[in-house]
Amino acid sequence: MIVFDVVGDAVATGEATIHVVELFVLLIAAAAVVALLTRRSGLPYSVALVLLGLLIAAIGPSIDLVVTPQLVLIALVPGLVFEAAYRLDIVELRHTFIGVAILAIPGVLVSAGVVAIVLTAAGLEPSLAFIVGAIVSATDPVSVIATFRSLGAPARLRTLVEAESLFNDGTAVVVFSIAVAAATGDVEPTNAVAWFASTIVLSAGLGIIAGVVATRVMIVAEDHLIELAISVVLAYGTYLVADQLGQSGIIATVVSGIVLGTYGRRVGVRASTFAAMDQTWEFIAFLLTAFVFLLIGLAISIGTLVDSAGAIALGVVGILVGRAIVVYLILGGGSRAVRATGRGPAVPTAWLHVLFWAGLRGAIAVGLALSLPEDLPQRSYLQTIVFGITLFTLLVQGATSGLLIRRLGLRDDRHVA
Repeated sequence: MIVFDVVGDAVATGEATIHVVELFVLLIAAAAVVALLTRRSGLPYSVALVLLGLLIAAIGPSIDLVVTPQLVLIALVPGLVFEAAYRLDIVELRHTFIGVAILAIPGVLVSAGVVAIVLTAAGLEPSLAFIVGAIVSATDPVSVIATFRSLGAPARLRTLVEAESLFNDGTAVVVFSIAVAAATGDVEPTNAVAWFASTIVLSAGLGIIAGVVATRVMIVAEDHLIELAISVVLAYGTYLVADQLGQSGIIATVVSGIVLGTYGRRVGVRASTFAAMDQTWEFIAFLLTAFVFLLIGLAISIGTLVDSAGAIALGVVGILVGRAIVVYLILGGGSRAVRATGRGPAVPTAWLHVLFWAGLRGAIAVGLALSLPEDLPQRSYLQTIVFGITLFTLLVQGATSGLLIRRLGLRDDRHVA
């Protein structure tokens, strides 16, 4: 039996250390095997890893694994969002920025509200229903990026999907914090808007400062090993500092990565440095992605999902309806209004279909659900609903996103607006 307890306590014995190393090696081996098996199949790598985690949890050897929010949100997520952020194509991002902003701010609020309304109608307390809505309101960068990079979609569509998932995840975490504080009486609703706006602005500002400082130090270092070490410090250090200051670690880390990837290239960070970073961070992202999706599978109990199937089904309806409103009415309708004025092109309808169906949830949702206060009413029930919704998006939407892109003929740049 492998015993592994991730609770933040120091490892007390050499035997426990060996167990941790054993589990680490087994996870890497499992990731490599799954990658090999899914390379030529239509099943996304991330979905296969979740299925493996579910299988291990159901019939595999006994693994005493405590998946904590710290493990997911601090140990795994910062590296993944940083790797995606510094690789973002800034030219494409400029062309899609308005769409990203719509999806990341009003889109998150609308989705959270729709899910809350549906679950409230099903009998859940409104404040608790809104917490669930906040948790599942944003697409998860880990899930979306891992699935989307292998699909061969147009560059601008890919940038729109990835940038949305990076930014709206940060805003969703802020909304979640406000929702929990409101439910526990720690914040007045009238202060929520100011909290929301200030957190986004301050977190982004912190990310800009960290990115500029790290870039300048890299230029002075002129040693690719030191520069790689600085990039790791930037990814995790920015997150930790922002979190300690009560800001959004994810927003700060995403912005710092974008600053490094764009400002760094402009002011003289060597091309060889970015080449080394690309290879190193690609490997880091591979490992982190494997751990994230295996842990999601291990954290979800099929038995508890069955007991809450009704509420989960309503939650799924809520996220799909909310996503449809955001994508087709707000983004699609807005872009067509802009085209009517002659100020820009509309988002292609085929792209809207992909944006709607690519709204995957994953590590962030699981991490936030695990971080719910212990004394929150119906905590376990809320977690189960979130886990069920997350599993649906990964196994159903994640497994069919590639098929949708192929059916729509979006495997090249012919549809770029």
